Amino acid sequence: MMKKPITKIKLLLVPVILLAHFVGSACWARDLTHAGRVRFFNNANADFDHYVNNPSIVQKKWMSMHYARMLTYAPSFDKKNAWYKNGLAYVNSYAIYANEPLAKSHPEWIMRDAHGNKLYIPWECGGGRCTQFAGDFSNPVFRRYMIQKMKAIVKKGYKGVWLDDVNLIWRVGNNNDVNTFIAPIDKNTGSPMTLNNWRRYFAQYMTEIRAALRNKEIAHNAVWYADQSKTENSYITQQIKSANYINLERGASDNGLVRGTGEWGYERFLKYIDYVHKRGAGVILMDDGYNTTQREYGLATWLLISQGHDFFSSNQRNWNTPDSWWKGYNLNLGKALNDRYNWHNVIRRDFACGSVFLNQPGTNTVAISLGSGYKNLGAGSVTSAYLQAKTAVILTTRCNNARVVPSHKFLP
Repeated sequence: MMKKPITKIKLLLVPVILLAHFVGSACWARDLTHAGRVRFFNNANADFDHYVNNPSIVQKKWMSMHYARMLTYAPSFDKKNAWYKNGLAYVNSYAIYANEPLAKSHPEWIMRDAHGNKLYIPWECGGGRCTQFAGDFSNPVFRRYMIQKMKAIVKKGYKGVWLDDVNLIWRVGNNNDVNTFIAPIDKNTGSPMTLNNWRRYFAQYMTEIRAALRNKEIAHNAVWYADQSKTENSYITQQIKSANYINLERGASDNGLVRGTGEWGYERFLKYIDYVHKRGAGVILMDDGYNTTQREYGLATWLLISQGHDFFSSNQRNWNTPDSWWKGYNLNLGKALNDRYNWHNVIRRDFACGSVFLNQPGTNTVAISLGSGYKNLGAGSVTSAYLQAKTAVILTTRCNNARVVPSHKFLP
């Protein structure tokens, strides 16, 4: 669900512990030649209507060049697919909206508690109501209905679908308190649904969507802390392998992230991204930074993990629109020379045309000496830097046979 409240309720949010040695089948191959080129993912939500409802030819071209993909919303975007070819249509994976006819025509598709009360996705709840019932994805008839809906949407010219609420943790409750979990009754067993079965049904559902949309891109808006097991969870792996991209809301700017590899650690967050990459999917790092310091920090995190087929996104309209575009999103540092590594108490990665230095949350200020040849994004020469906690610096260098220039000819 887009823009969930940041919370750490142990009942709902549990961390992923990963097995770094496991390598699954790959959908994308690493493309380190292009890892330093920013691929921007734009959310064309209601506050972006100004730009897409009646754009000029020049504006259409600008958006097609600068937005490698866009999260779009059917049916209002249907006709715009004629000029923008890389839209992923929003679909909530198991929501039945309370105000739509489906809620009345198929009440049997709504999850229920032990007393027969309808259950909800805990989002936009208040005053004894929520906007979305929890659709019963354990029901194969409901799954087929949703898949047919997705197939009909992509036929309108979308490159694929962006599935919200791909929740392999509990996301179901009543209409009074978004933080109150209530186990739905599993209609296949007649008993309260177990978390293991919740995951099994969800993974099966995602696999069925993958099979039905074989030639389309699929993004999952998923939760990176969805399991606490010390061994790999087969259902989470199955879910990841069913996607081209895993969308990570708030990205590295999430205020819930702390230092290190612990339960909410920044390094664990990065390891989850490694886990996704090894299973063949890319990530959409949907950063939530709200000031210029966080802006560079969020993009630096993306450069630390980029494998050449990932996307970066920002929800800040004061620097991601045709009228207000930060030149950092034009960045092309070229080929990645290595993976990220620890260097003098910061995390570093080097590219053919620059380097990234990041100090994670909860740390002391670090002074680093860089030598000559570096410039910051403002084109000023830099020989040293002081990085406070949760800050980063992206530096460019003169390439042997190239320059750092805007690059918007995106790969498929």
